[in-house]
Amino acid sequence: MKYNKLPHTDLEVSEICLGTMTWGRQNNEAEGHQQMDYAIEQGVTFFDTAEMYPIPPKAELYAETEKIIGTWFKKTGNRDKIILASKIAGKSDFTKHIRTTGFQKEGLITAVEDSLKRLQTDYIDLYQLHWPERQTNFFGKRGYEHKIDDYWEDNIHQVLETLRDLVTAGKIKHIGLSNETPWGTMRFLEESKVHRTLPRMATIQNPYSLLNRTFEVGLAEISMREDIALLPYSPLGFGVLSGKYLGGLKPANARITMFPNYNRYSSAPAELATQKYYDLARAHGLSLPQMALAYVHSRPFVKSTIIGATNMEQLKENIGSTAIVLSDEVLQGIEEIHKEIPNPAP
Repeated sequence: MKYNKLPHTDLEVSEICLGTMTWGRQNNEAEGHQQMDYAIEQGVTFFDTAEMYPIPPKAELYAETEKIIGTWFKKTGNRDKIILASKIAGKSDFTKHIRTTGFQKEGLITAVEDSLKRLQTDYIDLYQLHWPERQTNFFGKRGYEHKIDDYWEDNIHQVLETLRDLVTAGKIKHIGLSNETPWGTMRFLEESKVHRTLPRMATIQNPYSLLNRTFEVGLAEISMREDIALLPYSPLGFGVLSGKYLGGLKPANARITMFPNYNRYSSAPAELATQKYYDLARAHGLSLPQMALAYVHSRPFVKSTIIGATNMEQLKENIGSTAIVLSDEVLQGIEEIHKEIPNPAP
């Protein structure tokens, strides 16, 4: 296992980050504990969660994932071995069961304190804003369409002030963004540059995979020049890049089979691209998921790749991808497919 330092922090994280969003819905507590046990045995030191998990969100299952992590910490005493990341849910129609205050001061404080109780810990190493409060890009939409915000005023300074107070109190250590745009990322970074007492965003957690490389347009340069690390999620596109849905297959208990509205990576162009990546991997004696993950690991702006699994076989294969180094021939083949079918799943 390789380890990387997150920019402007004292956190050294494993190249693989264990994602947890299925625990409490597709996986029960025992299965979540088993995954954490195995991950830590393999050198994984970084776990990512969110108050909104499990996904898809459901009011009666709110924050079940954090509770599962908390019972594992209590059972094993392994809190000091883990870099723990969590997130506050942004304002939206599907989070009204959580709160309606967004990132206002009281909302942020309540979110952190409630997460700490569920996680059975005194601090969160990396605390992230799950998505912007303002109206901007969303899943499945490539371009930005400007709309007048009827509820958002630029509150970025105030958000950073509240996060600073939480850092000062020792409840969180460092901060990050998620599902953010180039404009939003730079606004947060510039605010902390101008006002030196405000904390600096260390990471951004956005989707990134062979089927969605839109991060490379705008955000990759920001990541490299401004030193803010990408923590890519959905590196296998909801499992599409495992190849298990090719040919119209609908495996039992698979995510898209269970939740067909999660079809971001299921378009005809995405299926065609997946087939081409599958054929490329096979031609070089690789499995598609390991090739897909190894590609993500190899990008210079990536510090830790967030993987998720609903069974142990998937988890073992995903973690094993850290041993794969892609040849120049494979990398060239990936670029040729990307040029032919660029970003089929925005």
